[in-house]
Amino acid sequence: MDNEKPATNTPSRLKELAATERPQERLQRLGAGALSDVELLAMLLRSGTRGHDVLTLAGALLREAGSLGALIGWRENDFKKLKGIGRVKALQLLTVMEVARRVLAQQNGAAPVFDKGDGVAAYMRPFCAGAEVEKFWILCLNRKNRLLKLVELSSGTATQALAGTREIFREALREGAVGIICVHNHPSGDPMPSAQDIQTTRQIREGARVLGVDLVDHVIVGEAANDPAGAGWYSFKMAGLL
Repeated sequence: MDNEKPATNTPSRLKELAATERPQERLQRLGAGALSDVELLAMLLRSGTRGHDVLTLAGALLREAGSLGALIGWRENDFKKLKGIGRVKALQLLTVMEVARRVLAQQNGAAPVFDKGDGVAAYMRPFCAGAEVEKFWILCLNRKNRLLKLVELSSGTATQALAGTREIFREALREGAVGIICVHNHPSGDPMPSAQDIQTTRQIREGARVLGVDLVDHVIVGEAANDPAGAGWYSFKMAGLL
């Protein structure tokens, strides 16, 4: 590919290591916690490419991303820009990053209870990380506002998430939800609602009343640095619009 970046020009790192100091041997002897970020990535990649061993490739990947955490937002083409990472490896890495997102979202163990906008935003932030288009989700809740299921309904454009009222309540009723929280992201980072966001929320609210489902909130997730209020999220409930 023309846009592939060379892994590095440094000598092979793997060849320079004693057999007992290679990532797999260190993992077996010392456990995963003893491995560096580069070594962990090397274990995921499993092999390098001609002229670039797996440690060299892992080091180049980490330098390009800046940190392990930044890789959560990478897409398939981002990974494939590095020479030595083809489609299969890119998809494997994407799978690992998706697992990481879900672990972060579920780290409290029991199904979370949602009664405030900040808790919703914190829970959803891993799902919004790195998204370049607007996505729309619903949190299906029981009578105590405990999460039954998170459902992604749509993935739209850079400025618009497409979700119809019919689809929203079809999923809510399918899950036996008593209440729902709608969530979408703003890739710009500014969570302030647009005129269309406000209109859509009104339509969802009317549909909820007809069907007897409680629209608990609609939360927009952005970034604190781009939020005039400094919070990084917006709650229609807290703004008095529900």
